[in-house]
Amino acid sequence: MNTTLNTIHISSPAPAFGLIIIGDEILSGKRADKHLPKVIELLSARGFSLAWSRCVGDDRQRITSALQDAFASADVVFSCGGIGATPDDHTRQCAAAALKVDLALHPQAKDLIEQRMRAIAAEQGQTFDPSRPDNVHRYNMGVFPVGSRIIDNPYNKIPGFSCDGPGGGTVHFVPGFPVMAWPMIENVLDGQYRPFQRQGAWLEHSVVVFGAMEAALTPLMERIEAVHAVKVFSLPSVDHPTYGRHIELGVKGTPEAVGTAFSDLLSDLQARGAQLGPEMVRS
Repeated sequence: MNTTLNTIHISSPAPAFGLIIIGDEILSGKRADKHLPKVIELLSARGFSLAWSRCVGDDRQRITSALQDAFASADVVFSCGGIGATPDDHTRQCAAAALKVDLALHPQAKDLIEQRMRAIAAEQGQTFDPSRPDNVHRYNMGVFPVGSRIIDNPYNKIPGFSCDGPGGGTVHFVPGFPVMAWPMIENVLDGQYRPFQRQGAWLEHSVVVFGAMEAALTPLMERIEAVHAVKVFSLPSVDHPTYGRHIELGVKGTPEAVGTAFSDLLSDLQARGAQLGPEMVRS
């Protein structure tokens, strides 16, 4: 397993991003997931998009399988949850199993955890005792797959970790707590993946088409994608409170490509006599 940072060339295409959300509490409805919309927001702000997401309960076999798929891909994946040291936290063990490597206390993680424990002891007016059973247990939060890299946690110093898979996929493991996970994800995006960022270089332009059927518009969508370097999207609605039954039809890509493609799309719709509503632009 490659344990060093991969060299990133600015001319390289941006990676595909994935998200794994781990926890029975999400699937049971005890907690509502907040990671998916936030990760989409964090990626979008940097000109990225989320290619896929997956939610897995606290089952070792399923978590291991999900991580094997992630490591076998060429994607950049964020995994949220299950990296603590309680009996229902399995992510660290599953990551090691997926990579077929051992678990070991990461030296840098050990130092960071100890810094946190010393700070807590000082706040409580106590002398730090690393041999105290609860402190010994806390070191388990720094037991990661061999070859892992540390992800700093600005909230409480307890780190996350990153691993590279044999298939080229990289998984960044962060806690399930949003207050910790989101700043850690931002730091990863603004560190290793900064060369790929393209703020202001991604655009969506769409128009509301009233009373249309997607099947009738499919040949137009296929032609636009074949002629222009954009992606076409259609979002049908049957009960919109303002527009009623309609399709939001549009294109997304670089501003230059979107401008030409949308003009072509609009001209075709007008030639068909389509009933058009407002246009929307998103960056």
